[in-house]
Amino acid sequence: MKEKVEAVLNKVRPSLLADGGNVELVDVTADNIVHVKLVGHCAGCPMATMTLQMGIKKAIMEELPEIKDVVSI
Repeated sequence: MKEKVEAVLNKVRPSLLADGGNVELVDVTADNIVHVKLVGHCAGCPMATMTLQMGIKKAIMEELPEIKDVVSI
């Protein structure tokens, strides 16, 4: 499952990198909760919550419907 999530993250990474940020996959739990960490400019950005919800989470859950949630740690 981690490989599938990483593949989706690779699709959204270019837009994050363009703004000086990035996302790291920390874990995918047994109950299909994805834990990510926003790094670089994304870590302190006031729009980080929007990026997580409308960008990263949306992309993952559209391509991998078995994922129940995506949370930032």
